[in-house]
Amino acid sequence: MQDEIINRVANSKLVTINLEDYYPQGKRILFDIKDWLFEGFALREKDFREQVKQFDWSLYKNAYVALTCSSDAIIPAWAFILISIHLEPFAKKIVIGNLELLETSIYQDVLNTLDVSEFNNKPIIIKGCSKKPVPQNAYIMLANKLKPFAQSIMYGEACSSVPLFKKK
Repeated sequence: MQDEIINRVANSKLVTINLEDYYPQGKRILFDIKDWLFEGFALREKDFREQVKQFDWSLYKNAYVALTCSSDAIIPAWAFILISIHLEPFAKKIVIGNLELLETSIYQDVLNTLDVSEFNNKPIIIKGCSKKPVPQNAYIMLANKLKPFAQSIMYGEACSSVPLFKKK
């Protein structure tokens, strides 16, 4: 008679947290202002203001937007602020930077509202690999948020996790 196979992981108290489960839906858009600059390098205030005013910002409805300038131009802070004021009624979130910074900021918002008290004194595995663009910073933010509550924190999969923290 063969021994029955028992799934010890499923029967354990381990709790797996997958950051992919918290990924907010919505387009991520990198908005480059380089094309609005004179010869790609000089911001002419009057022309810039007119382009901002005439642009159809509704194209960014429910989108997450990262504002950037891919040229080596020196952009005054007010230029990005002006764009954000016009974008605000439509976009879910606006940052200055690249798409990775945008994802980090989105996850920071998500994790700030996440109630982790349910993980009190439990062994936690933060699931690694994801198909969605979960930034590395999100894993750090989650681990630090869990640390005061969790009995232990590991990273990876239940079959091959890396221990990171254990309460003394």
